[in-house]
Amino acid sequence: MTAASPEIPFLDLVAPYEELRAEIDAAVARVLRSGRYLFGPELAAFESAFARYCGRPHCVAVGSGSDAIELALRALDVGPGDEVIVPSHTFIGTWLAVSATGARPVPVEPDGELYVLTGDTVEAAITPRTAAVLPVHLYGHPADLDAIAAVAGRHGIPVVEDAAQAHGARLRGRAIGSGPSAAAAFSFYPAKNLGSLGDGGAVVTGDPAIADRLRLLRNYGSRVKYVHELAATHSRLDELQAALLRVKLDRLDEWNARRRAIAHRYLRGLAGLDGLVPPRTAEWADPSWHLFVVRARSRAERDRAAAALGAAGIGTVIHYPTPAHRSAVYAADHPAPQPIAEALADQVLSLPIGPHQSSAATDRVVAATLEWHARR
Repeated sequence: MTAASPEIPFLDLVAPYEELRAEIDAAVARVLRSGRYLFGPELAAFESAFARYCGRPHCVAVGSGSDAIELALRALDVGPGDEVIVPSHTFIGTWLAVSATGARPVPVEPDGELYVLTGDTVEAAITPRTAAVLPVHLYGHPADLDAIAAVAGRHGIPVVEDAAQAHGARLRGRAIGSGPSAAAAFSFYPAKNLGSLGDGGAVVTGDPAIADRLRLLRNYGSRVKYVHELAATHSRLDELQAALLRVKLDRLDEWNARRRAIAHRYLRGLAGLDGLVPPRTAEWADPSWHLFVVRARSRAERDRAAAALGAAGIGTVIHYPTPAHRSAVYAADHPAPQPIAEALADQVLSLPIGPHQSSAATDRVVAATLEWHARR
């Protein structure tokens, strides 16, 4: 037994296929028989289904979650000279998507317990150069979009949601992606709650003008072959991925319910620990439980916990070990400390959670965590 090959893996990508083998194999065969691999009926059907699921009239699927953020911002004319407010604690891909537009990411510290942006902290960071606010529904827990959008709206600034980890999450009973943002960007990276078998992403929006511009931006600026209306790129979700995602979308709510049951089992089993604090959820949020992230009191304690769980055959991951502003890409441009993000980088640890994890496996994780806590 080693940490490299745990008995309880952090991520199991085989089990989803095994559960849906017949449907996935049929979808693949359907695409192969069609001879149509880009911009075909599978893409149109998936875009329609995902838009409906998110409660928006328009969905434009693209090649990755990062592309979804970048192209959503570009559809809003965000570019060089602009600033975009981003969380200090998030995957660096959020920041890199902003940089890809030529704009400058401006970090704002998250709430110290929910780890997401708040309306108050966003308002304090707005300047005349602010062109967009980019809240992240981190770990699947929604940011308070109502408060953030109200602040941004008073300043005439659009909001684009980074919903890469929040497929199926809900905010005050509404699906993430349904508003009041200008657009919401999703990732279909294989590890996501709704994951493809490669890269993929999508933007949902209620604005037909944004959707139209996104379709141009993802396809060389063209709606008619060899007629190019603007400088753009190519970022396309292929027919195979769209067909597979259609199959998985039908199971998303069921699989999220399984994640929720595991999360609640963890919350009950780990309640009251002072050395490895379970996550808190807001009463107005129904998370997707993309990740279950506990927090130690120090980096050393976090690392000891990870080592102990690894020795017990349990996979863990750190989300995220290096704050974006301390990475080589951004350190020179962002020298100011971000104490909350830096503390979280030292203290957080993600326990395994997934729709195919058994109750027995979850109980083993709880037992191993309690054993480490008692011995620490």
